[in-house]
Amino acid sequence: MPTISINRKDFEQLLGQPTTTEELDVLLALVKGEVKDRHAETGELRVELQDGNRPDLWSCEGIARQLRIKLKGGASAYRFFKPSTHPKHRVDVAPGMERVRPFIAACTAVGYPVTEEGLVQLIQTLEKLAELFGRKRRTVSIGLYRLPQIVFPVTYTLAKPEEARFTPLGFEEPLSLAEILARHPKGMEYGAILAGHERLPLLRDKDGRILSLPPIINSREVGEVQVGDRELFVEVTGTDLRMVILTLNILAVNLADRGATIGAVEVQYPYATDLGEILHTPLDFGKPRSIPIKTIEAALGQTLGAKAIRLALTGYGYEARASRDKVSVKLPPYRNDVMHDADVVEDVAISSGYSQFAPVMPSAFTVGGLSRLEELSDRIRELMVGYGYQEMISNIMASRQELVSRMRLTGTEWDRIVEVDNPVSQTFSCLRQWIIPCLLRVEAASARAFYPHRIFEVGEVEIPDPAHDTGSRTVLSLGALLAHASASFSEIQSCLDLLFFYLECPYTLEPINHPSFLEGRAGRVVSEGRSLGLIGELHPEVLELWQVGMPSVVFELEVDRLAEWK
Repeated sequence: MPTISINRKDFEQLLGQPTTTEELDVLLALVKGEVKDRHAETGELRVELQDGNRPDLWSCEGIARQLRIKLKGGASAYRFFKPSTHPKHRVDVAPGMERVRPFIAACTAVGYPVTEEGLVQLIQTLEKLAELFGRKRRTVSIGLYRLPQIVFPVTYTLAKPEEARFTPLGFEEPLSLAEILARHPKGMEYGAILAGHERLPLLRDKDGRILSLPPIINSREVGEVQVGDRELFVEVTGTDLRMVILTLNILAVNLADRGATIGAVEVQYPYATDLGEILHTPLDFGKPRSIPIKTIEAALGQTLGAKAIRLALTGYGYEARASRDKVSVKLPPYRNDVMHDADVVEDVAISSGYSQFAPVMPSAFTVGGLSRLEELSDRIRELMVGYGYQEMISNIMASRQELVSRMRLTGTEWDRIVEVDNPVSQTFSCLRQWIIPCLLRVEAASARAFYPHRIFEVGEVEIPDPAHDTGSRTVLSLGALLAHASASFSEIQSCLDLLFFYLECPYTLEPINHPSFLEGRAGRVVSEGRSLGLIGELHPEVLELWQVGMPSVVFELEVDRLAEWK
């Protein structure tokens, strides 16, 4: 969770009133915050926030704004979100940017003389938003510049790595874009974001002056903001339009809270976006949503009434209108964190104060204990450890390559797996349908350990099942692997025999053909007519794909079905 450094005096100026230590601790509960450290000499406070969905709070200005709204009973209007005149400044997006880093939003901030405390907060906010909210600058990156040195319109364009040069922050001499990526600390840290592109994003003004190489580094000439500067240009680039605009909105209200006059910037795209081809940013893209009063009251377990709910939401920064049965709510432009009605319910509870809700004691007395399934899995773990096997714990998520391709299952009846629709990484894009691939991953990394290798895991797998409500069912499984120079089917079966003997469960084996196993060396484990799992010698091609150098034999059982039998 984010931890924010704030100056006590600066914070109280933004809040509009002094606070005692006790008052501050109470107020911070409104932002799910807690003071973790205090430095009396410098006045610095370290505030830890327990909510990662509110990037607008990741600054001194944001925390002060939320508390100020509650103390005043409502939010102040930021009129620059609805400019009455055509913007004086423009950013032109060049064709081809949609293939590299497609989106940009910008604004100007004039009239606030940057203070030392304000500059510290600006830098901290830029870093928090770009690193955490912007996923280490991949989704969002930010640039801050001296406005008087920029001649508009600014062009957001592409350039070859060797054809453009400028002096980056922290350096004394001009470097080419290629040299910045190779030599500058920020280029080495974030250069992978631009890997694979023949031309790189560039911001330059009408006179050809380079502002920055997004998302890497600003120009020292234009992008080195100092204490005392009164006119700023702020831009945000990225790959998600709404995240880009939301980030700019947050920066705009932060600067406005410090006294700056925010000027809109017109952004002209040569291609269509979800919000149009010509945008005036900052932009309020939020939409109202209607929530039944009964939904809020049922979740909180108390009758509040439409008026109390409206006042609670208004006092937390929402635009709220209530009728007898429903409340229509809209977030302020610097928030976009309501994904479900429950998020609004939580804000009602926070704004009202949890102390306002009457506690309800449990109506039934129960004693906790292990489930039958958990007792059986613990018994299995004890037995497997007793047989000389070492327990592994793996991630339930893996890649399609590991779960299917390396197991020779592509195009077969075992090819069906549950896949994530929009994965952050292809390494974790699927839910495993069996444990054996996870054990092979461990085995592939253990070639230098003394043989024999005996490993097992008891964990959850996700098996596609059209008959189930969700299209798949979660199953607890046992997977075991034995690897050494003379590992054989009979050796792994002897372990299976012992396991079933002590579990007092009869079983038989039925021969099957399975792509992951040698032909004639694979079987289905059956008990009283029900299939419990598989056993077999892994195919040499599977071992080669995993780069496992020793013969390996495995078995896998559904612990759920064993529990049903027991």
